[in-house]
Amino acid sequence: MTTHPLATRLPLIVLAAAAMLASPLSAQDDPALTHARALLKTVPLIDGHNDLPWEIRTSETAPMDVQAYDLNQATHGNTDIARLRAGEVGAQFWSIYIPGEARDTGYAKMQLEEFDIARRMIAMYPKDLQFVTTADGIEDAFKAGKIGSLLGLEGGHAIENSLGALRSYYALGARYMTLTHNVTLDWADAAQDTAAHGGLTPFGREVVHEMNRLGMMVDLSHVSPAVMSQVLDIAESPIIFSHSSARALTDHKRNVPDSILRRLPKNGGVVMVTFVPGFVSTTFGAWEAARDSVVVAQMALGADSAAVRSQVRAWTTTHPRPRASLSDVADHIEHVRKVAGVDHVGLGSDFDGMGPVTPIGLEDVSTYPQLFAELIHRGWKDEDLKKLAGLNMLRVLRANEATARRLQASEQPSTKTIQQLDHPAPGA
Repeated sequence: MTTHPLATRLPLIVLAAAAMLASPLSAQDDPALTHARALLKTVPLIDGHNDLPWEIRTSETAPMDVQAYDLNQATHGNTDIARLRAGEVGAQFWSIYIPGEARDTGYAKMQLEEFDIARRMIAMYPKDLQFVTTADGIEDAFKAGKIGSLLGLEGGHAIENSLGALRSYYALGARYMTLTHNVTLDWADAAQDTAAHGGLTPFGREVVHEMNRLGMMVDLSHVSPAVMSQVLDIAESPIIFSHSSARALTDHKRNVPDSILRRLPKNGGVVMVTFVPGFVSTTFGAWEAARDSVVVAQMALGADSAAVRSQVRAWTTTHPRPRASLSDVADHIEHVRKVAGVDHVGLGSDFDGMGPVTPIGLEDVSTYPQLFAELIHRGWKDEDLKKLAGLNMLRVLRANEATARRLQASEQPSTKTIQQLDHPAPGA
């Protein structure tokens, strides 16, 4: 989930027109595109992160109304059934995100509401979506012509320092948890917040172990590099980055350093490359940073929200927004393959979570075949394309399931608390 308070939606027709004009790979007679579509009918394309449940929750016309946000119609966002089908999506991790800044609202209340929205959304479209929780479930849904629908919990703040809550969320269907969102927790440092622990606390390490015991994938998108490294030191199962790109190409705090990419083969994990413009384009990222500095400067002067918006509009008039492109995303995919290996790369778009501006050529969930066509043009072979599409993630899921079976055969659920591990009584 990547949003900005100044974000505004562009009409779908404008985005579609931009894609047709700007992306040479959109031509239907491109042999590589025909090849890509045929290939994606043979293996489930698994996307690691789509924020549609939050989009439904925050709908301007009918917030939290799953029926009103009709996926059988063209939506104003990035996702609906027709476009999922056009994009050859085989399985989707729907993000059940709640903001880390919403402590006073009640994390558990919001998180349960997000589970409810996501589960009701999946149940509304039985001809197209099938709720699944395992690798075998993904393959069964794919064989049945349905889109396997899994849940990913974005932000460890949701467990409120409780391993019992973690287990309850797993029972409701969460199959990965992003250890942090943008806010440093009592037990783990976030990439975009002040580090307080130098990585993980002892309780944070216990969270990782309990996730391994459950079979819940540890997601390292959003965490600090220290947390990434420490998790790789202790994890007994392959980890994932559900929506991150390569820091060597775009120096954003949310991206993965090469030092971490080089450790992935030993762990077996996967970086699911995201499409967020600021994460894949240095030019776009620099423009965003400059725009945000205008906001900060105006707020420091005591300007109200209307004045801030006015100043930002004036600034953007003289500083036109650049665009990221499908080619930028392909560059990040190739970098992860080069450094970590082809067995450790996947896709995590962050559609419906990146705001109104998407890379040219990757405007919505219908555009995955164009990305695969670009990689075909770059010389990718079918075997490697299938790994990128979904085989790598199926392997990671199965490895987590196998670790869970092994650990559960000898271990009971942990009853340790953050007070016991991080704040023990003197002499304890």
